Amino acid sequence: MELRTLRYFLTVVREENISRAAELLHITQPTLSRQMQELEKELDTKLFLRGKTKITLTDSGVLLRRRAAELVELADKTAREFLDKEENLGGVVSIGCGESSAVKALTKIIGDFSAAYPEVKFEIYTGTGDNIKELIEHGILDIGLLIEPIEVTKYEYLRLKQREQWGVLMRRDNPLSEKASLTSEEVSTMPLILPRRTGAQSALREWFGTAYPALNVVATCNLVANSARLTLQGVASAVTIEGAVDMYHNPELCFRPLEPALTNASVLVWKRYQPFSQATVKFMEYLSYAVKT
Repeated sequence: MELRTLRYFLTVVREENISRAAELLHITQPTLSRQMQELEKELDTKLFLRGKTKITLTDSGVLLRRRAAELVELADKTAREFLDKEENLGGVVSIGCGESSAVKALTKIIGDFSAAYPEVKFEIYTGTGDNIKELIEHGILDIGLLIEPIEVTKYEYLRLKQREQWGVLMRRDNPLSEKASLTSEEVSTMPLILPRRTGAQSALREWFGTAYPALNVVATCNLVANSARLTLQGVASAVTIEGAVDMYHNPELCFRPLEPALTNASVLVWKRYQPFSQATVKFMEYLSYAVKT
C-alpha cells in the first residue's frame, strides 16, 4: 500500500466523486478508478458504495479513512522534521490542548520561545483529552496539555502551577445564580450537562457522592462550546471548569464554583522513549525551565 495511493483515496473520500478527484489530482478518471479498485483488491474488502451522483464509504472504507489520515499526517510531519537545521533551528512543534485556564500559560511560553527561535513553527490542535492522547500515541502530536486525573505512567510530564476550578455554567435568570457557590445538594436539583471524558466523570462522581446516580443528566459534551449553546437554550446547566468558560463570554450566562471546591491540575505530557525533532526537543527543554520558574 503506497502513501500516494492513500492520498488518492482521501481525495476521493473528500470529493465523493471519482471525476472531480481525478481532476484535482491531475490524473485521468480511469487511472484513479483503477487505483481504487487495486486498493480494494489489496485489502480484500469493498471500500466504496458507488451511487449515481456520489460515492460513499462502507464500514471498511470509514476505517481506512481514519487510518489513512493518520498515516499521511505522520508522513508529512516526518518530512517537516527532517527540514530542521542545526545551525538555524527550525521545524514544527505540534501541541494538542483542550479548553482550560492552563492554555493561557502555554501560549505565553510559546510566545517567549518563538521570540528566541522565530524559525520554529507551531501546530495547535484543540480537542478533548482522549483525542489528544490518541494522537500522541500515533505520533501525530508531540505534546499534549491535559487535565488530571490521567494515567501518566507512560508519559514524561510537567505539572503546571495552575489548577482548574470546577463549577456550573448556568443562565443568569436561574435562581441559583444569586449564590456565590453551589453545593452538591443544590446542583443535584438541576438538569445537567456533564463532560464526556471518563476521568472527569469519575472526579465528579466522587464529589457528588451518593447523589451522583440520581442526577438528571440531559446530555454529555466533549467541548464547552456546545454545552454553552445548550445552556443558553435553557436545556440544562453545564458542569465544567472555569478555564473553559473564560473562552465564551456571554452576558446571559454565569459561572458558579462548586462548594466544597473541586480542582484539578493541568499537565504537559509527551510519549516516553519517542524520538523527536530538534525543534521539539529544544521546546521541551524550554518548557521544563518555564514551568519551574
